[in-house]
Amino acid sequence: MSQARWADDRVLIPTGHDAASYVCVRSLADRGVEAVVASDKDGVPAGASRYCADSATLPPPREDLVAYRDALLSLAERPSVRTVIPVRPEDCYVLSRYREAFEEHVSLPVPSLDQLTAVQDRLRLAEVAEAAGVPVPETRALSEVDDWDGERIVKSRYNVLADAYMPELGPSEIDVVKDIRHVEPGEVPDADAIRTEMGHDPVVQEFVPYDDEYMFAGIYDHGEPLSTFQHRQIRGTSYTGGGGVYRRSVYVPELERVARDLLSELDWHGLACIEYMHDAETGEFVLTEINPRMWQSLPSTVRAGVDFPYHYWLLATGRADEVDPGYDLGVGSHFLHGEIEYLASVLHEDSPLIERPSVAGSLWAVAVSILTEPHFDYFALDDPGPFFRGVLNALPVEV
Repeated sequence: MSQARWADDRVLIPTGHDAASYVCVRSLADRGVEAVVASDKDGVPAGASRYCADSATLPPPREDLVAYRDALLSLAERPSVRTVIPVRPEDCYVLSRYREAFEEHVSLPVPSLDQLTAVQDRLRLAEVAEAAGVPVPETRALSEVDDWDGERIVKSRYNVLADAYMPELGPSEIDVVKDIRHVEPGEVPDADAIRTEMGHDPVVQEFVPYDDEYMFAGIYDHGEPLSTFQHRQIRGTSYTGGGGVYRRSVYVPELERVARDLLSELDWHGLACIEYMHDAETGEFVLTEINPRMWQSLPSTVRAGVDFPYHYWLLATGRADEVDPGYDLGVGSHFLHGEIEYLASVLHEDSPLIERPSVAGSLWAVAVSILTEPHFDYFALDDPGPFFRGVLNALPVEV
Protein backbone atom coordinates (compact mmCIF):
# COMPACT_ATOMS: atom_id res chain seq x y z
CA MET A 1 0.00 0.00 0.00
CA SER A 2 1.47 3.38 -0.96
CA GLN A 3 1.60 6.35 1.38
CA ALA A 4 -0.79 8.20 -0.91
CA ARG A 5 -3.49 5.65 -0.06
CA TRP A 6 -2.81 6.16 3.63
CA ALA A 7 -3.42 9.90 3.50
CA ASP A 8 -6.99 9.64 4.81
CA ASP A 9 -6.19 6.90 7.37
CA ARG A 10 -5.87 7.94 10.98
CA VAL A 11 -5.06 6.37 14.30
CA LEU A 12 -6.72 7.42 17.55
CA ILE A 13 -4.39 7.84 20.54
CA PRO A 14 -6.07 8.45 23.90
CA THR A 15 -3.42 9.71 26.31
CA GLY A 16 -2.31 11.83 29.22
CA HIS A 17 1.18 13.28 29.54
CA ASP A 18 2.73 9.98 28.42
CA ALA A 19 5.99 9.96 26.46
CA ALA A 20 4.84 6.94 24.47
CA SER A 21 1.97 8.82 22.84
CA TYR A 22 4.32 11.36 21.25
CA VAL A 23 6.47 8.58 19.84
CA CYS A 24 3.36 6.99 18.33
CA VAL A 25 2.40 10.31 16.69
CA ARG A 26 5.89 10.91 15.29
CA SER A 27 6.51 7.33 14.19
CA LEU A 28 3.24 6.99 12.31
CA ALA A 29 3.52 10.44 10.74
CA ASP A 30 6.84 9.34 9.26
CA ARG A 31 4.88 6.48 7.65
CA GLY A 32 2.13 8.73 6.30
CA VAL A 33 -0.43 7.88 9.00
CA GLU A 34 -2.08 10.81 10.79
CA ALA A 35 -2.86 10.76 14.51
CA VAL A 36 -5.81 12.08 16.49
CA VAL A 37 -4.63 12.78 20.04
CA ALA A 38 -7.47 12.63 22.56
CA SER A 39 -7.15 13.43 26.25
CA ASP A 40 -8.92 14.50 29.40
CA LYS A 41 -5.87 16.59 30.37
CA ASP A 42 -4.58 19.99 29.32
CA GLY A 43 -1.14 20.53 27.85
CA VAL A 44 -0.63 17.06 26.43
CA PRO A 45 2.90 16.92 24.93
CA ALA A 46 1.82 14.72 22.01
CA GLY A 47 -0.78 17.33 21.09
CA ALA A 48 1.95 19.98 20.88
CA SER A 49 3.72 18.09 18.10
CA ARG A 50 3.61 19.57 14.63
CA TYR A 51 2.88 16.02 13.47
CA CYS A 52 -0.40 15.83 15.40
CA ALA A 53 -3.18 15.98 12.80
CA ASP A 54 -6.07 16.60 15.18
CA SER A 55 -6.90 16.68 18.88
CA ALA A 56 -10.02 15.95 20.88
CA THR A 57 -11.21 16.28 24.46
CA LEU A 58 -12.31 13.32 26.56
CA PRO A 59 -13.99 13.24 29.99
CA PRO A 60 -11.75 11.99 32.83
CA PRO A 61 -11.94 8.18 32.89
CA ARG A 62 -11.53 7.96 36.66
CA GLU A 63 -14.56 10.20 37.20
CA ASP A 64 -16.94 8.28 34.93
CA LEU A 65 -15.57 5.38 32.90
CA VAL A 66 -18.80 4.83 30.98
CA ALA A 67 -18.83 8.46 29.81
CA TYR A 68 -15.17 8.09 28.86
CA ARG A 69 -15.88 4.89 26.94
CA ASP A 70 -18.76 6.50 25.05
CA ALA A 71 -16.69 9.56 24.12
CA LEU A 72 -13.80 7.37 22.95
CA LEU A 73 -16.21 5.20 20.97
CA SER A 74 -17.65 8.30 19.31
CA LEU A 75 -14.16 9.25 18.10
CA ALA A 76 -13.54 5.68 16.91
CA GLU A 77 -16.69 5.90 14.80
CA ARG A 78 -15.09 8.52 12.55
CA PRO A 79 -14.69 6.96 9.08
CA SER A 80 -11.02 7.95 8.86
CA VAL A 81 -10.03 6.23 12.13
CA ARG A 82 -8.69 2.72 11.53
CA THR A 83 -7.50 1.70 15.01
CA VAL A 84 -6.93 2.86 18.60
CA ILE A 85 -3.56 2.56 20.35
CA PRO A 86 -3.62 1.84 24.12
CA VAL A 87 -1.11 3.90 26.10
CA ARG A 88 -2.66 4.11 29.58
CA PRO A 89 -3.94 1.30 31.88
CA GLU A 90 -7.49 2.65 31.62
CA ASP A 91 -7.44 2.30 27.84
CA CYS A 92 -6.15 -1.27 27.97
CA TYR A 93 -9.15 -2.09 30.10
CA VAL A 94 -11.73 -0.16 28.08
CA LEU A 95 -10.62 -1.54 24.72
CA SER A 96 -10.62 -5.18 25.89
CA ARG A 97 -13.70 -4.88 28.11
CA TYR A 98 -15.75 -3.34 25.30
CA ARG A 99 -13.87 -4.76 22.34
CA GLU A 100 -16.98 -5.90 20.47
CA ALA A 101 -18.45 -2.38 20.48
CA PHE A 102 -15.21 -0.83 19.23
CA GLU A 103 -14.62 -3.50 16.60
CA GLU A 104 -17.82 -2.47 14.84
CA HIS A 105 -15.83 0.59 13.74
CA VAL A 106 -12.07 -0.10 14.06
CA SER A 107 -9.62 -2.98 14.04
CA LEU A 108 -8.18 -3.66 17.49
CA PRO A 109 -5.16 -5.95 18.04
CA VAL A 110 -5.78 -6.13 21.79
CA PRO A 111 -6.14 -9.12 24.14
CA SER A 112 -9.49 -10.60 25.05
CA LEU A 113 -10.90 -9.69 28.45
CA ASP A 114 -9.92 -13.12 29.76
CA GLN A 115 -6.33 -12.65 28.57
CA LEU A 116 -6.28 -9.15 30.02
CA THR A 117 -7.52 -10.46 33.36
CA ALA A 118 -4.74 -13.05 33.37
CA VAL A 119 -2.10 -10.31 33.29
CA GLN A 120 -3.86 -7.51 35.20
CA ASP A 121 -4.64 -9.79 38.15
CA ARG A 122 -1.26 -10.48 39.76
CA LEU A 123 -2.50 -13.58 41.59
CA ARG A 124 -3.67 -15.10 38.34
CA LEU A 125 -0.53 -13.98 36.51
CA ALA A 126 1.60 -15.84 39.06
CA GLU A 127 -0.43 -19.00 38.36
CA VAL A 128 0.06 -18.57 34.61
CA ALA A 129 3.81 -18.08 35.05
CA GLU A 130 4.08 -21.21 37.19
CA ALA A 131 2.15 -23.18 34.55
CA ALA A 132 4.56 -21.89 31.89
CA GLY A 133 7.53 -22.93 34.00
CA VAL A 134 9.00 -19.41 34.25
CA PRO A 135 10.30 -17.78 37.47
CA VAL A 136 7.87 -15.62 39.43
CA PRO A 137 7.99 -14.35 43.03
CA GLU A 138 5.82 -16.14 45.55
CA THR A 139 2.55 -14.18 45.41
CA ARG A 140 -0.34 -14.34 47.88
CA ALA A 141 -3.27 -12.18 48.91
CA LEU A 142 -2.54 -9.98 51.90
CA SER A 143 -5.41 -11.60 53.80
CA GLU A 144 -3.68 -14.99 53.49
CA VAL A 145 -0.27 -13.93 54.82
CA ASP A 146 0.58 -14.61 58.46
CA ASP A 147 4.34 -15.10 58.16
CA TRP A 148 6.35 -11.88 57.94
CA ASP A 149 9.79 -13.31 58.65
CA GLY A 150 11.17 -12.70 55.15
CA GLU A 151 11.56 -9.58 53.03
CA ARG A 152 8.23 -8.73 51.43
CA ILE A 153 6.62 -6.27 49.02
CA VAL A 154 2.96 -5.23 49.19
CA LYS A 155 1.38 -3.98 45.96
CA SER A 156 -1.99 -3.72 44.24
CA ARG A 157 -3.47 -7.03 43.14
CA TYR A 158 -4.82 -5.44 39.95
CA ASN A 159 -3.31 -3.06 37.39
CA VAL A 160 -6.68 -1.31 37.47
CA LEU A 161 -9.54 -1.55 39.94
CA ALA A 162 -12.64 -2.07 37.80
CA ASP A 163 -15.92 -3.96 37.73
CA ALA A 164 -14.66 -6.93 35.68
CA TYR A 165 -12.28 -7.76 38.55
CA MET A 166 -14.17 -6.34 41.53
CA PRO A 167 -17.95 -6.93 41.26
CA GLU A 168 -18.59 -4.47 44.09
CA LEU A 169 -17.59 -1.65 41.73
CA GLY A 170 -19.96 -0.18 39.18
CA PRO A 171 -19.17 0.07 35.44
CA SER A 172 -18.42 3.80 35.79
CA GLU A 173 -15.73 3.26 38.43
CA ILE A 174 -12.04 2.71 37.77
CA ASP A 175 -8.85 3.48 39.63
CA VAL A 176 -5.13 2.80 39.31
CA VAL A 177 -3.19 1.99 42.48
CA LYS A 178 0.59 2.18 42.09
CA ASP A 179 1.65 2.17 45.74
CA ILE A 180 4.37 -0.34 46.63
CA ARG A 181 5.40 -0.98 50.23
CA HIS A 182 8.70 -2.58 51.18
CA VAL A 183 8.38 -4.60 54.38
CA GLU A 184 11.50 -5.64 56.25
CA PRO A 185 11.72 -9.01 58.05
CA GLY A 186 9.72 -9.14 61.26
CA GLU A 187 7.65 -6.05 60.50
CA VAL A 188 3.91 -6.79 60.62
CA PRO A 189 2.10 -4.12 58.58
CA ASP A 190 -1.37 -2.84 59.42
CA ALA A 191 -3.34 -4.96 56.94
CA ASP A 192 -6.66 -3.19 57.52
CA ALA A 193 -5.10 0.22 56.93
CA ILE A 194 -3.43 -0.99 53.73
CA ARG A 195 -6.67 -2.47 52.42
CA THR A 196 -8.47 0.80 53.16
CA GLU A 197 -5.77 2.85 51.45
CA MET A 198 -5.56 0.64 48.36
CA GLY A 199 -9.32 0.02 48.12
CA HIS A 200 -9.04 -3.79 47.98
CA ASP A 201 -7.11 -6.77 49.30
CA PRO A 202 -3.68 -6.36 47.65
CA VAL A 203 -0.98 -8.97 47.15
CA VAL A 204 2.20 -9.73 49.03
CA GLN A 205 5.26 -10.91 47.11
CA GLU A 206 8.62 -12.14 48.28
CA PHE A 207 11.35 -9.59 47.69
CA VAL A 208 13.78 -10.76 45.00
CA PRO A 209 17.37 -9.53 45.54
CA TYR A 210 18.14 -8.34 42.03
CA ASP A 211 21.25 -6.89 40.45
CA ASP A 212 19.65 -5.71 37.19
CA GLU A 213 16.28 -4.93 35.66
CA TYR A 214 15.23 -5.81 32.13
CA MET A 215 12.31 -5.25 29.83
CA PHE A 216 11.00 -7.54 27.12
CA ALA A 217 8.49 -6.04 24.68
CA GLY A 218 6.61 -7.68 21.88
CA ILE A 219 3.63 -7.55 19.59
CA TYR A 220 1.81 -10.83 19.01
CA ASP A 221 -0.71 -12.06 16.48
CA HIS A 222 -2.85 -14.71 18.20
CA GLY A 223 0.07 -16.41 19.92
CA GLU A 224 2.70 -15.73 17.25
CA PRO A 225 5.40 -13.09 17.85
CA LEU A 226 5.74 -10.51 15.08
CA SER A 227 8.55 -8.50 16.68
CA THR A 228 10.25 -8.49 20.07
CA PHE A 229 12.73 -6.25 21.86
CA GLN A 230 14.83 -6.22 25.04
CA HIS A 231 16.58 -3.56 27.04
CA ARG A 232 18.48 -3.36 30.32
CA GLN A 233 17.11 -0.70 32.62
CA ILE A 234 20.01 1.28 34.03
CA ARG A 235 17.85 3.76 35.96
CA GLY A 236 14.15 3.96 36.78
CA THR A 237 11.95 6.78 38.00
CA SER A 238 13.07 5.81 41.52
CA TYR A 239 16.23 4.21 42.84
CA THR A 240 13.90 1.42 44.04
CA GLY A 241 12.63 0.76 40.50
CA GLY A 242 9.79 2.19 38.43
CA GLY A 243 9.58 2.86 34.71
CA GLY A 244 12.85 3.04 32.80
CA VAL A 245 14.38 6.50 32.34
CA TYR A 246 17.84 5.36 31.15
CA ARG A 247 18.03 2.10 29.21
CA ARG A 248 20.15 0.31 26.63
CA SER A 249 19.05 -2.25 24.04
CA VAL A 250 20.30 -5.82 24.54
CA TYR A 251 19.56 -9.37 23.48
CA VAL A 252 19.74 -12.13 26.11
CA PRO A 253 18.64 -15.59 24.87
CA GLU A 254 17.40 -16.76 28.28
CA LEU A 255 15.30 -13.61 28.71
CA GLU A 256 13.82 -14.20 25.26
CA ARG A 257 12.98 -17.79 26.22
CA VAL A 258 11.16 -17.09 29.48
CA ALA A 259 9.22 -14.19 27.95
CA ARG A 260 8.13 -16.21 24.93
CA ASP A 261 7.17 -19.18 27.10
CA LEU A 262 4.95 -16.93 29.21
CA LEU A 263 3.23 -15.26 26.24
CA SER A 264 2.80 -18.64 24.56
CA GLU A 265 1.05 -19.93 27.68
CA LEU A 266 -1.31 -16.95 27.39
CA ASP A 267 -1.78 -17.42 23.62
CA TRP A 268 -1.19 -13.67 23.60
CA HIS A 269 -2.59 -11.16 21.15
CA GLY A 270 -1.48 -7.53 20.87
CA LEU A 271 1.14 -5.56 22.76
CA ALA A 272 3.07 -6.84 25.77
CA CYS A 273 5.66 -5.08 27.89
CA ILE A 274 7.12 -7.46 30.48
CA GLU A 275 9.35 -6.28 33.31
CA TYR A 276 11.94 -8.65 34.78
CA MET A 277 14.37 -8.69 37.67
CA HIS A 278 17.68 -10.53 37.28
CA ASP A 279 17.97 -12.52 40.50
CA ALA A 280 21.41 -11.77 41.98
CA GLU A 281 21.52 -15.15 43.71
CA THR A 282 20.10 -17.57 41.13
CA GLY A 283 20.78 -15.72 37.86
CA GLU A 284 17.16 -16.26 36.81
CA PHE A 285 14.97 -13.67 35.11
CA VAL A 286 12.07 -13.25 37.52
CA LEU A 287 8.76 -11.82 36.33
CA THR A 288 7.65 -8.47 37.75
CA GLU A 289 4.57 -7.62 35.67
CA ILE A 290 3.05 -7.40 32.19
CA ASN A 291 1.60 -4.22 30.68
CA PRO A 292 -0.56 -4.82 27.57
CA ARG A 293 0.02 -1.36 26.10
CA MET A 294 2.64 1.06 24.84
CA TRP A 295 5.20 1.67 27.56
CA GLN A 296 7.13 4.60 29.05
CA SER A 297 10.42 3.57 27.42
CA LEU A 298 8.87 3.16 23.94
CA PRO A 299 11.09 6.01 22.57
CA SER A 300 14.23 3.96 23.24
CA THR A 301 12.64 0.95 21.55
CA VAL A 302 11.87 2.86 18.38
CA ARG A 303 15.30 4.51 18.42
CA ALA A 304 16.87 1.03 18.42
CA GLY A 305 14.89 0.08 15.33
CA VAL A 306 11.74 -1.71 16.52
CA ASP A 307 8.92 0.58 15.44
CA PHE A 308 6.12 -0.83 17.58
CA PRO A 309 3.57 1.90 16.73
CA TYR A 310 4.01 1.06 13.05
CA HIS A 311 3.95 -2.68 13.77
CA TYR A 312 0.70 -2.18 15.67
CA TRP A 313 -0.66 -0.30 12.67
CA LEU A 314 0.40 -3.08 10.29
CA LEU A 315 -1.26 -5.73 12.45
CA ALA A 316 -4.44 -3.66 12.75
CA THR A 317 -4.65 -3.11 9.00
CA GLY A 318 -4.03 -6.72 7.98
CA ARG A 319 -0.40 -6.33 6.90
CA ALA A 320 1.42 -8.21 9.64
CA ASP A 321 3.64 -9.91 7.07
CA GLU A 322 5.38 -6.53 6.52
CA VAL A 323 6.70 -6.29 10.10
CA ASP A 324 10.51 -6.03 10.28
CA PRO A 325 11.57 -7.56 13.65
CA GLY A 326 15.26 -6.56 13.73
CA TYR A 327 16.89 -3.96 16.00
CA ASP A 328 20.28 -2.51 16.94
CA LEU A 329 22.08 -3.49 20.14
CA GLY A 330 23.75 -1.11 22.58
CA VAL A 331 21.47 1.87 21.87
CA GLY A 332 20.93 3.99 24.98
CA SER A 333 18.47 6.81 25.62
CA HIS A 334 17.08 9.00 28.40
CA PHE A 335 13.73 10.28 29.58
CA LEU A 336 14.94 13.63 30.96
CA HIS A 337 11.89 14.35 33.12
CA GLY A 338 12.27 10.86 34.56
CA GLU A 339 15.94 11.46 35.36
CA ILE A 340 14.80 14.36 37.55
CA GLU A 341 12.33 12.05 39.29
CA TYR A 342 15.15 9.56 39.88
CA LEU A 343 17.32 12.21 41.52
CA ALA A 344 14.37 13.37 43.64
CA SER A 345 13.89 9.79 44.87
CA VAL A 346 17.53 9.68 45.96
CA LEU A 347 16.90 12.82 48.00
CA HIS A 348 13.52 11.99 49.49
CA GLU A 349 12.65 8.27 49.35
CA ASP A 350 13.68 5.52 51.71
CA SER A 351 13.45 1.71 51.56
CA PRO A 352 14.36 -0.86 54.21
CA LEU A 353 15.23 -3.37 51.47
CA ILE A 354 17.23 -1.35 48.91
CA GLU A 355 20.24 0.76 49.81
CA ARG A 356 19.88 4.38 48.74
CA PRO A 357 22.73 5.58 46.47
CA SER A 358 24.67 8.73 47.31
CA VAL A 359 23.42 12.04 45.99
CA ALA A 360 26.82 13.01 44.57
CA GLY A 361 27.30 9.64 42.90
CA SER A 362 23.80 9.76 41.39
CA LEU A 363 24.29 13.27 40.02
CA TRP A 364 27.60 12.22 38.50
CA ALA A 365 26.14 9.06 36.94
CA VAL A 366 23.23 10.95 35.38
CA ALA A 367 25.46 13.73 34.03
CA VAL A 368 28.05 11.36 32.53
CA SER A 369 25.45 9.16 30.85
CA ILE A 370 23.68 12.18 29.32
CA LEU A 371 26.96 13.50 27.95
CA THR A 372 28.07 10.14 26.53
CA GLU A 373 24.64 9.14 25.16
CA PRO A 374 22.71 12.35 24.35
CA HIS A 375 19.60 10.61 23.06
CA PHE A 376 16.31 11.85 24.53
CA ASP A 377 12.70 10.67 24.43
CA TYR A 378 10.96 13.96 23.72
CA PHE A 379 13.59 16.30 22.47
CA ALA A 380 13.83 16.77 18.69
CA LEU A 381 15.19 19.87 16.98
CA ASP A 382 12.62 19.66 14.19
CA ASP A 383 9.72 19.24 16.64
CA PRO A 384 10.52 20.96 19.97
CA GLY A 385 6.91 21.52 21.05
CA PRO A 386 6.41 18.27 23.00
CA PHE A 387 9.63 18.71 24.98
CA PHE A 388 8.86 22.26 26.07
CA ARG A 389 5.25 21.34 26.81
CA GLY A 390 6.60 18.60 29.06
CA VAL A 391 8.90 21.08 30.81
CA LEU A 392 5.95 23.39 31.47
CA ASN A 393 3.94 20.47 32.84
CA ALA A 394 6.76 19.66 35.24
CA LEU A 395 6.87 23.18 36.71
CA PRO A 396 5.25 23.54 40.15
CA VAL A 397 3.12 26.48 39.05
CA GLU A 398 0.86 27.01 36.08
CA VAL A 399 2.40 28.90 33.15
